[in-house]
Amino acid sequence: MTGPTVLVLRYADVGVATYASLRVVGAPERSVTWTLEEPLLLAALDELADALPEPRGGETTAEAVARARNHGGFRDPDAELTLAYRLAVLLIPMEAWKLVLDCVAEPRPSLFVAPSARLGRVPWGQLAVPTSAPDFLSMLRSSAEAITTAGTGAAQIEWPDARRHTFRERFRLMELADVAMAVPANIAAHHRSTGPVDEERPLLVLDPRVPGQRADGALGSVLGRPAPDTRLSRHYAAAVARAATLPVVADPVELFRRTDTDRRWLADQLAQRPSRMVFVGHVSAAPDGGGAEGTALHLACRADVEGAADPVGEHRPLQVRDLLELGAPIPPRVALLACASGGDYRFDEAAGLVAAMVLGGAEVVTATLWSLPTAAGFRQAAPDPSALPTAGSEDLMSELVEAVDTAHRAADPGRAVNTWQRAQMRRWREGDLRVSPIYWAAVVTYRFSEGGTR
Repeated sequence: MTGPTVLVLRYADVGVATYASLRVVGAPERSVTWTLEEPLLLAALDELADALPEPRGGETTAEAVARARNHGGFRDPDAELTLAYRLAVLLIPMEAWKLVLDCVAEPRPSLFVAPSARLGRVPWGQLAVPTSAPDFLSMLRSSAEAITTAGTGAAQIEWPDARRHTFRERFRLMELADVAMAVPANIAAHHRSTGPVDEERPLLVLDPRVPGQRADGALGSVLGRPAPDTRLSRHYAAAVARAATLPVVADPVELFRRTDTDRRWLADQLAQRPSRMVFVGHVSAAPDGGGAEGTALHLACRADVEGAADPVGEHRPLQVRDLLELGAPIPPRVALLACASGGDYRFDEAAGLVAAMVLGGAEVVTATLWSLPTAAGFRQAAPDPSALPTAGSEDLMSELVEAVDTAHRAADPGRAVNTWQRAQMRRWREGDLRVSPIYWAAVVTYRFSEGGTR
């Protein structure tokens, strides 16, 4: 019996143009290639940026979360379908969509995405198969009009109405294929496996307490106050009772907001060969003008420890270059549930946190494409009065952590994450606003692409 079909979707920025291809591994004659014009790419980026809970212009973080939750493309199912449809039209031509549809079979095909730096935050699995599109000539005209002597701007396109009541939705890309990010070729070439680990014993680095930071500050608590009755305390209770976690603790509450989780502690825990690792906390992007290796984890490291990053008050972040210097063996499966932890492709050299995990031994890394609101931040974002009712008390961050942790116990964690996302998307599409795509659409899994980039 043959395995699933494997497709590779690749983008490359060359000057002002972006070149793209979709190919079937083992069948090069079926490849589709195209050029994405700058005005159309900029239009797609504008659509996405309006939806994300990340500050634009002079916004504060709280204002950005409120905009995304109440006014952006993730505010309700109609707006989200509109976003998914527009991104699909702008980024993938119908010829490529037809190739994907031709490959749909049982088992579901695997689609590996290798985006260009500017497309590094696109939630590819969320894209909706277009059932209609703006007139081709009008698209060309809009693109041409966006190129002026003052520079190139985003194309202003006259879009058909994409509300559910007027627009027939077919499938999302994640329903047609299991979607993953391809481990960048330069990183895959230097991967060194640390070998299988038979015993299920995850290393849990859950919301470490950053020195000198208030619980409600910029680097404060992601999951809220630890308590025995929280969703995640209950989730990990059975493993804690079996002493089947690292660190070994007597009570699940002791897993959260620890003050000893610095870089030496991390190296010592990894040396005990956990079966996998789950990190929930804060990640900072590389400084402007820097490379991906400047991306940093925020552990409980004090400012007096040595490291490449400048101190942040009483704290020194753990940059990618510091992590590589630790030389600690990384388990086969890693979950990095933090702000834009999966943003390796947003740099010309995709050598960020995901790359560091792969170089250290990881084979599967699940991470996020953009900054996720903390549980408290999402609750505090006042809903727009004109929006549909929402359940403000839901802890979507903890739900995401539980879902990814559960998926990473499965035989194929990447497919298991996709399965959870499909379930969340269907609930959302049916009107359940307790499952915001601000969370479920942000999750991606980096895997090696057979015949693709490895």
